[in-house]
Order: sequence, then C-alpha cells, then structure tokens
Amino acid sequence: MRLDLDAILAAADAREMDAALARRFVEVIDLTTLSGDETEADIESLCARATAHGVAAVCVLPEAVAVAARCLEGSAVKLATVANFPHGGDDLAGTADDVAAAVAAGAQEVDIVAPLEASLEGDVGLTGELITLCRAAAGPTTTLKLILETGRLERPELITAVARSAVMAGIDFLKTSTGKIEVGATPEAAALLFAVAQEADGRVGVKISGGVRTARDAMRYWQIGETVMGDAWMRSAHFRFGASRLLDELVQP
Repeated sequence: MRLDLDAILAAADAREMDAALARRFVEVIDLTTLSGDETEADIESLCARATAHGVAAVCVLPEAVAVAARCLEGSAVKLATVANFPHGGDDLAGTADDVAAAVAAGAQEVDIVAPLEASLEGDVGLTGELITLCRAAAGPTTTLKLILETGRLERPELITAVARSAVMAGIDFLKTSTGKIEVGATPEAAALLFAVAQEADGRVGVKISGGVRTARDAMRYWQIGETVMGDAWMRSAHFRFGASRLLDELVQP
C-alpha cells in the first residue's frame, strides 16, 4: 500500500473527536511512569487511575512491578515493565534474565529496546537474537514489545529492517520510542511500523510512544493506523499509545 501521508494527516486534522472515539483512545493507553523516583504511593495512585478509567496497561520500572501487581490484582488492566531501558545495549543474556525476573514478579508485558548501536552499524540480526532469548525467558503468554527508538535509527530502510527482524523472531508489538530522546514518534516512522504490521497480516501490534501529548496528536497516529490496518484492528490487542498525558485530556470533565 502506497500511503499519501499528507492526505492522511489532513484528514486526521479535520476529524472531530467524539465521546465514542475518545473512549477507544483511553482503552489503548499504556499509562506509564518511568522517571525512577516514584514512591510506592505514586505507583498506587497510578494504578488506581488506570483501573478507574479502564486503560490497556500500566507500565512501570522493574522495581515497581511488585507494588503494581498488588494494586492491579483482579483488574482487567495489564501490568507492563521495561528491560535494557532506555539505552538498548547488547547484553542479550542479561536482558533475557531481566525479562524472566520481571515476569516472575508479575509483569504480563515487557517492553525491550533494540540493540541500537548494533542496528546503527547494520547488524539488524542482533535484534532477532535478543527477541528469541527474551521470548524463551518470558514464556509464550507474555506480551513482548520492541522499542526501535526510531528517532535514532532515522533512515526508513533501517527502521523497516529492524522491524522485520523483530517480526521474524516472534515479537508481539513494534514500538516507536522510549520517550527519553529528543525525537520520539513521528508520523513517518509510525507509517513504516504499520506497513510492517500489515506485511505480517496484522499479527504484530504497533505502540506509538514519545511525544504524543494531546488528542490531536493521537488522532494523527490513529488515522494512519486505521488507514493501513482497518478500524477493527485498532484495539488494545494490536494498538497502544504510550502517552500518559493524553489521558488527562480525554477524561477531562
């Protein structure tokens, strides 16, 4: 599918946000706190907010997983954490060990970072090796998301190559960014990830993270995904926003 991205974004900018669409946005949010200075009370408050509004998941640092697991027990909100975050080093075995520990502590989803330096040097196969090890460590029921840090990979052909390597290794989601560098998600990078998801017959999801702060920002990415993948695909099983500020606007009185 050849996309007219300018036309898609123009359509998004002209689209009205109604209550039904706002609710769908809320249902695909990964409510996230990854600053490193969170208190137990902060995690409890985040989880309470997540369950009150029915978001897709809460994403916290590994050291907060046990508290979050207690808070989310019995709810439909998934518990996610991160590994080799945010730098995406090449310690594959260490990352797999971290994934196993996170799952043992109660995480249902783990976001891992592609080996960025190796990818930039052209070794995209290392991403596949990382995912293979992490999948074995996590087990078949844990959702694995790969953060590509598309703002660093930059080149469309490199972003696509890393994403395809991840798909071949069995990743569940492709994610744009850690949110820790200046260039996070962009419509261009998102379109590339949706294209790879389409190649995989929709079996792989897409998570947009890094710089999505308003409903208008979110609408643009939603429009791209809807155009490429279809409306029915745009559910939490396949699509997420890693955008905690977005919830504030969507649920305001």
